[in-house]
Amino acid sequence: MDQAQSVETELERLSHQPPIVSPVLCRKTDRHTGSMSQRVAVIGAGPSGLTSIKSCLDEGLEPTCFESSDDIGGLWRFKETPEPSRSSIYRSLVVNTSKEMMCFSDFPMPADYPNYMLHSQLLQYFRLYAQHFDLLRHITFQTSVLTVRQRPDFSRSGQWEVVTENREGQEQRHVFDGVLVCSGHYTQPVSPLDQFPGHESFPGRCLHSWEYKDADAFRGKRVVVVGIGNSGGDIAVEISRAAEKTFLSTRKGAWVLARMSSSGLPLDMTAISRLTVLLTSLLPRALVNWAAERILNHRYDHRLYGLQPTHRLLEQKPLINDDLPGRILQGAVVLKPDLRGFQGSGLLFQDGTTEEDIDAVVFCTGYNGNFSFLPPSLCSGPGWDLNLYRRVFPPALERPTLAIMGLFQTKGPIFPAVEMQARWVTRVIAGLTQLPPRKTMLSKIETETKRNMKSCLCPRQAALHVDYIPYLDSLAEQMGVRPNILGLLLREPSVGLRVLLGPCTPYQYRLRGPGKWDGARQAILTQWERVAQPFRTRLEPEPPRPLVLLSPLLITLSAGAGILAVVLSQCKLTLVLQDLLQDSTHLLDWLSALLWGSE
Repeated sequence: MDQAQSVETELERLSHQPPIVSPVLCRKTDRHTGSMSQRVAVIGAGPSGLTSIKSCLDEGLEPTCFESSDDIGGLWRFKETPEPSRSSIYRSLVVNTSKEMMCFSDFPMPADYPNYMLHSQLLQYFRLYAQHFDLLRHITFQTSVLTVRQRPDFSRSGQWEVVTENREGQEQRHVFDGVLVCSGHYTQPVSPLDQFPGHESFPGRCLHSWEYKDADAFRGKRVVVVGIGNSGGDIAVEISRAAEKTFLSTRKGAWVLARMSSSGLPLDMTAISRLTVLLTSLLPRALVNWAAERILNHRYDHRLYGLQPTHRLLEQKPLINDDLPGRILQGAVVLKPDLRGFQGSGLLFQDGTTEEDIDAVVFCTGYNGNFSFLPPSLCSGPGWDLNLYRRVFPPALERPTLAIMGLFQTKGPIFPAVEMQARWVTRVIAGLTQLPPRKTMLSKIETETKRNMKSCLCPRQAALHVDYIPYLDSLAEQMGVRPNILGLLLREPSVGLRVLLGPCTPYQYRLRGPGKWDGARQAILTQWERVAQPFRTRLEPEPPRPLVLLSPLLITLSAGAGILAVVLSQCKLTLVLQDLLQDSTHLLDWLSALLWGSE
């Protein structure tokens, strides 16, 4: 039974029951201070866990974080040897989102950090964040969570019993008023090896990308990489620099983008904006797909390169890779169709071709989440799929005191979205924000899943997908922190224009309301300065023309004028499109916006 069917079944059952409204939690009184406080368990000290700890503190909650390892960072802490039931990354991993877009909303990254950084530098940012907000004292390291279960009086108290185990193997029971699950979902690799006949007799090495660290072990070998997600693209490119020959097997193909946009600016800084959302909502989806695919193929013909996907451009996330087309052009990477099976040391593909004398196969085939410590009743299907309202709260619970953080997919940076989740969740647990009745939540899940199924053919991906800016705005609206653009334009146009037309940086959600940060305005005004800072390593005389630094604002202002013309006179839409098509430079920026924008 897929997720949509399970939601329909639950809706049918609830139609015969009265709706359950989420009541305000009863708080405990601290016996030392006499103040009202609630204890919250945070499971995991990765980026989701760190921002959840801070959000708890901001709302007057008392967080205790359990981290199974001996350090913070989660996925982004590189280890030479992968550890069971923990995430693992390769040595050369570079982030796909730029520093201004991916930072936490009240803690900009240092100006001298590169726009796209290695995992080790991102980990250092997390250390600075934890130090600045004094988060480490709330973390209990080398302590694993074994079970999370509702207390007998859960319907009244909303409390949870959490059983942990320390490094000596000693178990301990705790009672918490809330639980935030921040353990990630890249810990259980999915390997389809058993699906391929003949794999038992293959003399070479088969491994999952979870095990991959670098290309040293593949020097001079013939290697097949299966899967063309971001990891598959990265690993195929890296192995091709050491291997004798590298083959990249893909079932569906992919649209490929580089991290760099026009003028050498970060792709997401020129693409993810409220302007993008407006443009994509005004233009027909088929036209957007046609125009964007046409421009993208003008850079390199995806069909010629063997990359042509079976889906349209806006139906799935593109592959972010700076080097793959070049490696294909050089013959270092050879595209192959889906793998069919093994024949001794050879691999047979779906088109009937065979590649002989293969030494290794690397499966970049994704992960399953592991939430085995949660009550089994919360699971809606195989692989620990979870029905979640707003991709956070299980609607089956009588009290909204357990939340799953970061379990979603979006065309945008993850960390600001998880931070917004944490800010919202902690206000719900503190009783400052209410959830709708269970039937309403289930109906919302069903509606969103059906809508996403129009572009995401996989039911699981449809359930996980959220539109980046609309998702952040919807959570921000419930907390009163969504930027008031009209008010900004009237009171402070310099900030309002940047919020409306510029990149949707996280600082926008700290301008007002609970958690307001006095530095948000200045962070928005100086965001392009921090983009430019790491480039300033060789001083050159300024050219007698406007700084390139001003170009993003000029581009967005020009695009805003185009939108205004569309709004004022729909009959001139064709002329506007013609102008866009005639300006190749503007089209590249527009293409990036289409790829990363809301659907």
